[in-house]
Amino acid sequence: MTRWGKPVTATQRLPGIWRVATPSHGGFVLSEQRQAAMPAALRLDEPEYEHDVDWSLVIVAFQTEFAAAGDLLFDIELSLATDTVKSWRPERWEAYASEPVEPRQSHVRREREAFEARIGKVVVTTAYGDWADWVPTGKVGVLGYRLASVDHMARPTYADPVFKALVNAARYEERTSVISFDELDAEILT
Repeated sequence: MTRWGKPVTATQRLPGIWRVATPSHGGFVLSEQRQAAMPAALRLDEPEYEHDVDWSLVIVAFQTEFAAAGDLLFDIELSLATDTVKSWRPERWEAYASEPVEPRQSHVRREREAFEARIGKVVVTTAYGDWADWVPTGKVGVLGYRLASVDHMARPTYADPVFKALVNAARYEERTSVISFDELDAEILT
C-alpha cells in the first residue's frame, strides 16, 4: 500500500526502488535502506516520491546505478530529472550539486520572486473577457486579493477582501504571470 492507494503496477527499477502506479497517482517507493541512502539534500520525509516532480530526486540521487543498469533511455531520463529538480526544487539542487540555479532555469524561483516583489499589493487572481455582462468592450474584468505571502513552491497566500476592477484589454494581454492592479492601472470597481 502507498499513500496514493493500492498499486496497480509495481516495477522494481533497482533493488529497493519501485516505480508504482495506482488508479489515482504514482511514483517511486523506496525501501528503508534506499530512503536512508538518499543524499540529505534530496531526501523527502517519506519514502514515496510522486511522479509529477519528486521522482526526479530519486533519479538524480541514484544516477550512477541507474546508468550502470543499462537502460537505453536513461540518458534522456537523467536530463529530464536534472531539469525537473532545478525547475521545481532549486534549493535542493543547489544543496546537492553545489551549483547555483538561475531564475531562468527554475519556474518555481521565477514565480516566487515575482510574488515576493508584489507582497502587500493587490494582484490579479481571476480575469473575465468582455463576454461577461459587467465588462465593457476593450476591457478585461479582473478580481484580485492583497498578496500576503508566498511559500517555497511559489504558492501564494492572499488576504480578504476581494477587489474587482477593469483594465485595458491590450495591456492585460501583455502582462507577466504575476501582476498587480497597480501595474495594470486598474480602475477599481469594488
